Amino acid sequence: MLLVAVAVWIFLEVADDVLEGETRRFDEGVMLAFRSPTDTNDPIGAAWVEELARDVTGLGSVVVLALLTVASAGFLLLQRKRHLAVYLLLAVATGTIGSSLLKWGFDRPRPDLVAHGHAVYTSSFPSGHSMMSAVVFLTLGVLLATAQSKRVMQIYILAIAVLVTVAVGTSRVYLGVHWPTDVLAGWAAGSGWALACWGIADLLRDRGRIE
Repeated sequence: MLLVAVAVWIFLEVADDVLEGETRRFDEGVMLAFRSPTDTNDPIGAAWVEELARDVTGLGSVVVLALLTVASAGFLLLQRKRHLAVYLLLAVATGTIGSSLLKWGFDRPRPDLVAHGHAVYTSSFPSGHSMMSAVVFLTLGVLLATAQSKRVMQIYILAIAVLVTVAVGTSRVYLGVHWPTDVLAGWAAGSGWALACWGIADLLRDRGRIE
């Protein structure tokens, strides 16, 4: 719960600075660092790097996360872990609703500093890809990690979940479709949501509600 409080605090601090317009220099500086000095519409690296970024950003898309969530819930149901399956579906569904409401509430325009390297359809703050990647991958990571008896396996699984979450968020800035503060806020909100759901699941498990 302390980590949840820290995540909420980070989100609120970033959101407050964004609303007051104090993040413009930081956002522009980081975004331009991913661009060629001679052409701001050209991301740094070879053409395959940009294609790789699109592949990575796809891991945080609605379709991929939905398929992964449904497949994981189905796996849990086949293992007769109905409560965990419901917990997973509720965690992701409520996180999706929360992300949509935050986007609607802040209604921040997408970056106009560079050309977008990926099609976008919603407002910018917080980054939905970053937030939902944190919710889904961290929640699944925790479920898998807690099923392991060896600490090294638990650390490995959680490290992979964090790595994928960070990679998806970074790709959004690289492709020019999100300001860095959008991604930071998305990571904070998604991590806080996943940690809160983890805490609730532990509480229910202690009370015998979840196997």
